[in-house]
Amino acid sequence: MKIIDAHMHFSNIESFKETAREQSRLDYSYDGIVKEYEESNVVLGVGMGLVEKEKQGFPDPSSPTPMGLDLDERIPLPIVYCVGINPNKLGSHELEELEKSLHDPRVVGIKIYLGYYPFYAYEEVYEPVYKLAATYQLPVVFHTGDTYSERGLLKYSHPLTLDEVAVKNRDINFVMAHFGDPWTLDGAEVVYKNRNMFADLSGLVVGTADDIKRYKDSPRFFNHLKHALTFTDNYQKFLFGTDWPLVPVQPYIEFVKEIIPEEYHEDVFYKTALNVFPRIKPYL
Repeated sequence: MKIIDAHMHFSNIESFKETAREQSRLDYSYDGIVKEYEESNVVLGVGMGLVEKEKQGFPDPSSPTPMGLDLDERIPLPIVYCVGINPNKLGSHELEELEKSLHDPRVVGIKIYLGYYPFYAYEEVYEPVYKLAATYQLPVVFHTGDTYSERGLLKYSHPLTLDEVAVKNRDINFVMAHFGDPWTLDGAEVVYKNRNMFADLSGLVVGTADDIKRYKDSPRFFNHLKHALTFTDNYQKFLFGTDWPLVPVQPYIEFVKEIIPEEYHEDVFYKTALNVFPRIKPYL
């Protein structure tokens, strides 16, 4: 089965490097991701554009809009990306640069970092971004749920805040990254209710293959996730993603396979990504 990793990272972020060294213990580099993808039959990765400045770290209010991928001088051929948005940098110049970036065929969507920046998804600051997404028929991916920084503010990343945006922008497909974890049941209601809201299953675990197995075998750890998946009752609304480098690719594939019924594996691991990110088709 061919696999699309619909949520990964390839940015020069210090916390990602530290996680790769100390928690997931993987090779966070060009060669590292190419090797993992080849061994796991991942044919494409969708990177989330993200940039930090040396002194402040992410979330950095001075990061540019748009944000791209900057881990290495080369982006591996099997990786496309969503350009990242800093809502503190959405003046006329930044919006012009954002629109220019959307002409790049390797740009397949837009990423908004709720919780990392103190703005709700429905605030006016993001309206020009949604207009561009509609014009260029690109999906918008939202970070939701727990933030990978103690400086994040969780009230902005709760999945219920996406409902208003989905209702007001029916011509845009939205992706709820991380299924709003730990508020997955709230996230499930938003996905269930709105035909244009999808969710990816990335970032549910951080660590090594042993950590993934330990969480998977816990009798209670994933009860909330399984409850939410069952409530939604539509596995075609979900996309596989790793949040690499937070976990190694192959063990995370095996974990997601266990929580998704086998008859829906091709949808979750491949077909739904094609529907949500139509620009990726030439790369497959």
